[in-house]
Amino acid sequence: MRLVIETLFACALVAACGGSKTAEPSVKEPGAPSGSTIAAMKLTSTAFAAGQAIPSEHTCDGKDVSPPLAWDGVLAGTKRFALVVDDPDAPDPAAPKRVWVHWVVSLPPDAHALSAGASTALPSGAAIGKNDWGNPAWGGPCPPIGRHRYFFKLYALDRAVDAAGLDKAGLIKAIDGHVLARGELIGTYQKQP
Repeated sequence: MRLVIETLFACALVAACGGSKTAEPSVKEPGAPSGSTIAAMKLTSTAFAAGQAIPSEHTCDGKDVSPPLAWDGVLAGTKRFALVVDDPDAPDPAAPKRVWVHWVVSLPPDAHALSAGASTALPSGAAIGKNDWGNPAWGGPCPPIGRHRYFFKLYALDRAVDAAGLDKAGLIKAIDGHVLARGELIGTYQKQP
């Protein structure tokens, strides 16, 4: 009986994360062009510092608008950027079962920042892929339990890749072997009581 109750509780937690999807297949980090290495870019936000809490305005407890982001260290030859935001702690950081994807975006090479709420007003030439709710939109942090980590990963690419209609796995497959540089920013969030 205890096992049945624990199983039902786990299913409820997964559903609270936005659906009853099974665990995400292993999605490897995309690689560099043949014979090269991936350079580092600096990705920052004026809304939160690395490792710090994401303000509630960017979550389901607030306006649920994407946070401002900026990056530098971009290499010559960058033809496109790809941005993925995901949470590896779903549904519970104490017992993670899957990586939950919050945002998939491709951006033009002249973009070097996104303002708060940019998910509804992206730069010309940008495209939004599908998050794990199945929507082409920003889906802010809304963890059902505990403090989760949110990884903002930006890739500078040596070719144009359009995220429209792609989920994270599709985008990563499309950019593998084309990453010139990578930047990462991690924020945290715990749902308000």
